[in-house]
Amino acid sequence: MTEVYIVGIGMTGLGKFPDRSVKGLTDEAVSLALKDAETDLTTIEAAWFSNTRQALLEGQNTIRGQCALRPLGFQGIPIANVENACASGSTALLQAVAHIRAGMCDVALVVGAEKMFFPEKREAMFKAFMGGTDIHRLEEFQSLVGSMAEHVIPKELQNVDTGQRSFFMDSYAAQARLHMDTFGTTQRQFAHAAAKNHWHSTMNPLAQYQNDMSVEDVLAGRLISWPFTLPMCAPISDGAAAAVVCSKKALDKFGRNRSVKIRGINLASGSDRRSDDFSNHIGRVAALKAYEEAELDPADIDVVEVHDATAYSEIQQVENLCLCPVGEGGLFTERGHTTLGGQVPVNPSGGLVSKGHPVGATGIMQLHELVVQLRGEAGARQVEGAKIAVAENGGGFYETEEAATVVTVLERSSSINNNG
Repeated sequence: MTEVYIVGIGMTGLGKFPDRSVKGLTDEAVSLALKDAETDLTTIEAAWFSNTRQALLEGQNTIRGQCALRPLGFQGIPIANVENACASGSTALLQAVAHIRAGMCDVALVVGAEKMFFPEKREAMFKAFMGGTDIHRLEEFQSLVGSMAEHVIPKELQNVDTGQRSFFMDSYAAQARLHMDTFGTTQRQFAHAAAKNHWHSTMNPLAQYQNDMSVEDVLAGRLISWPFTLPMCAPISDGAAAAVVCSKKALDKFGRNRSVKIRGINLASGSDRRSDDFSNHIGRVAALKAYEEAELDPADIDVVEVHDATAYSEIQQVENLCLCPVGEGGLFTERGHTTLGGQVPVNPSGGLVSKGHPVGATGIMQLHELVVQLRGEAGARQVEGAKIAVAENGGGFYETEEAATVVTVLERSSSINNNG
């Protein structure tokens, strides 16, 4: 199988930027990626563009990639638009990898760009989240998640109106309660995951939030959907990221000594499993297939970025990635194994809860962190000697799990001397 490498990567800072546009964010991210690859747009033979919100919030319901990339000078080449909910960015990468492996090009550009914050369209901002599940079964799904392990909610907090929030927070909260009921996972363990990521983000100058928070600070936050407080939930974010990827044959066109190999990548869809069948969760299915392609043992993994749309999601995904047994993610996290300096650092970027979550760009941003880590360029948050990295990027929600999940395995180039 043709080997594929990331040779350039770039991302914008994250935040809420009322005056910035998808085009402007794209321009910045692409420029950074091309500069990182020590190349220009003339080397790019095909491009994939990921975005989920422009259609809903700006009316740009088609040709988003062409509109964002044409002004930058990308003309004539194939440009494909990808939308796969929060997994859009990593799905776009998968398509680019497949294109290169098929011999249809040697150098490709993958871009994720998202403009989510429109203060004058607050209702539309939150309504946009509803498209991440089956709108024809919305009432059924809301009833399902609302009743799931609801007995574990403290009586005084049942049926409390906490204000406006997305359907996803209620869905993840239902999963969290089921995990608590099944394995004894605690709200405090979720707070440990969130506090750890808020600390990690203080070392990431591109993160949306860069404020250290203790476990007690997290628990004291405003209630969103029990057991989640606000610091346990990913914010609405604007931002973009881009990657230049190439075949092994084209490596000599770039800085070979900073290339990162895509050792395995897999996209999975959800299945009709029992809600308490954690061993067949979509994230675990995608991980096992990616590991098989990469010929990887989970014990070899040095650093991980997971899709922590909520703090519970991280605990679930460290189990899915086989970093610890199913049911032990809470304890594994509480003991500090996922903290910088721990057994397997998870979300050194700050994760979605603190770094930010610009939906269509998130998957590429996870890879940005991992590429920087594998190159030994992460500064204060560097994982010493990182050689193997894994990203898990989930998207949408269908019944009791994500609708789509991509797991990507990256490997440090042998020419990179990463001593942390």
